[in-house]
Amino acid sequence: MLNIVDLVKKFQQPGGGELTVLNVPRFQMADAEQVALIGESGGGKTTLLHLIAGMLSATSGSVCVDNLELTKLSEQGRDRFRAATIGYVFQTFNLLPAFTALENVKLGMTFGRGGVDADRAMNLLDRVGLADRAHYRPKQLSVGQQQRVAIARALAGQPKLLLADEPTANVDPASADSVLDLIINSCQQDSIALLMVTHSMDVADRFSRIDRLEDINRIAALHHNSAS
Repeated sequence: MLNIVDLVKKFQQPGGGELTVLNVPRFQMADAEQVALIGESGGGKTTLLHLIAGMLSATSGSVCVDNLELTKLSEQGRDRFRAATIGYVFQTFNLLPAFTALENVKLGMTFGRGGVDADRAMNLLDRVGLADRAHYRPKQLSVGQQQRVAIARALAGQPKLLLADEPTANVDPASADSVLDLIINSCQQDSIALLMVTHSMDVADRFSRIDRLEDINRIAALHHNSAS
């Protein structure tokens, strides 16, 4: 499902020069595999997810998702591929405030493989326990409920790979387990590969495969070793 080789990402710095944040020689995931990637904040976890999702372009190297090489696509091509193949659970939810929960989920279907299906959108909200909040806007929902809508939206396009960026970071501890259960169980039910990045070992322990950022990213390893 995912094959990364010699992936490097550099950013231009305001004062000139470049800052290298990722140098990943190799990282792979199988179809429907669930992986937790654990690392400290600021270590490049979100940047890695953005590269896998095609939201950022790589400086060099290869990112292959579902047998398609993303680094060879245009920005528009990456956008189309992401909509059809990848679901993304953002740490800050990224729900559109002017739209209801149902409308936000339907937006996740707009460019997906199955097209917009109101019945499926309602079924997804029912799966995350929010069928009775379908016509509520984000500001009318609790933080935990907003995260559940974001999960439903990420699943709406019938993705083959789900990327989750610290999905429990902004919910209270009581809600964290239910959020994790929703993501993990939904991916198992629909045979979706899952890559979740986190700084929490409690979250990572829910996964049979745990990778550490400093083991796959040479830049994170340098920072980790210098801090030790």
